[in-house]
Amino acid sequence: MIIEVDKKKIFSSDVGQSFDKNKDTIILLHGSGQSHVVWSLTDQYLCDQGYNVFALDLPGHGNSEGPCLKSIEEITLWLQKVIEKIGINHLTILGHSQGCLIALEYANQFSKKLKKLIFVAGSYEIPVNKSLINLAASGDMESLNLMMKWGYGYSKQFIGGNPLQKILNSSREVREVLAVDLTACNNYKNGIHAIKKISCPTLLIFGELDKMIKLDKGKEFSGLIPGSKTHIIKDCGHMIILENAFEMREKVAEFLKS
Repeated sequence: MIIEVDKKKIFSSDVGQSFDKNKDTIILLHGSGQSHVVWSLTDQYLCDQGYNVFALDLPGHGNSEGPCLKSIEEITLWLQKVIEKIGINHLTILGHSQGCLIALEYANQFSKKLKKLIFVAGSYEIPVNKSLINLAASGDMESLNLMMKWGYGYSKQFIGGNPLQKILNSSREVREVLAVDLTACNNYKNGIHAIKKISCPTLLIFGELDKMIKLDKGKEFSGLIPGSKTHIIKDCGHMIILENAFEMREKVAEFLKS
């Protein structure tokens, strides 16, 4: 599915289904340097549960025209334009990693538009090591290996290799996409205040072995959201949506029906 926002073409996987305004809609937001393809084990499954599902490519990512947006706040305003363009009324946002920061800021700015929120491997802040940002900003492909080293936890390797290397194929993309995303995450400081605006049912899913969002930080995040539900996936790192998508999506479907 291609839509136009701010005179730029934006791609979203809609798993081949026509939009039904009477159904609840789930928007899937990917993490830093990624694209809609990381939701390939989730989007069709949720669609089969009876929802409209849109796995967006953020500007400059995947099949969406760039450039990348430089702050979480800017991406959030862009997201609202996408939502208005499609005509979504009954909205759930499911974010992974950086996508969680966007979902959180969306709750801060547009809380009344949300029916439910789902955070996967997220927190109210995601500080990024400055050396990693500098490495990515220089276009060094080694930054992808470092990202996945931290992303794995102690879990098994992904089938087919490093997923980021399948998405970011050049030094230019590392510099213009990954570095911009990591900087946006590092600079987002409003999360602790945005939490207070969450007024809808919320689910948080964490990987037991996540090195990026450590479990104690995740539990702190969930503890700040009254009435939220938390699920911890054992033997799983940061890339829950690929490492154990089956358990994750089942918990998501269960939450959506509750």
